[in-house]
Amino acid sequence: MLRVLLVDDHPLFRQALAATVAQIAPRLAIEQFDTLSAARRALDGDERKGLVLLDLKLPDSQGIAGLLGLKAHAPAASVAIVSATDDAETVLTARACGAAGFVSKAAGVEELSAALESLFAGEPWFVSLDHDTAREPLTPTQGRILDGVQRGLMNKQIAYELALTEATIKYHLTGLFRRFGVQTRAQLLAAMRD
Repeated sequence: MLRVLLVDDHPLFRQALAATVAQIAPRLAIEQFDTLSAARRALDGDERKGLVLLDLKLPDSQGIAGLLGLKAHAPAASVAIVSATDDAETVLTARACGAAGFVSKAAGVEELSAALESLFAGEPWFVSLDHDTAREPLTPTQGRILDGVQRGLMNKQIAYELALTEATIKYHLTGLFRRFGVQTRAQLLAAMRD
């Protein structure tokens, strides 16, 4: 059975989202979490196919870093962003970092329902994107490197974790700096939080 994890620290919004999900797909297992760490624990060792609907601003995670951390922790999970921060740059960055979709919290019930139906069917949902300007998604290796940077690991430590050379990590980081328009790790971390 497909499970849906709703990760949002606003109980009223989370409950409304759960009610919408239950209306569209009443047989789904719906689980609610108010922190990223609680959702990560729920995904540990569970082989069921899952869809995570993730807010970008949580008490234990800010911005795209939460998406990257969750994708690194549970690569098989499909993660869609549901956020009030819905400017084009945020949507493009989420898509480039592996999000399955992006739904604005300002969306009406009809748009939310359409988005959820698409996501449940395994189809991406980025309604506000202009596909000509959309960034190419990050590779799994780039995502894992960004997660390592977010966790404060040095290049040598990231290389060890990923069984790559330190030179390969530096090569990927140079490309990531260019992609995000930054020059340092600190700027990259700030760009991931925005």
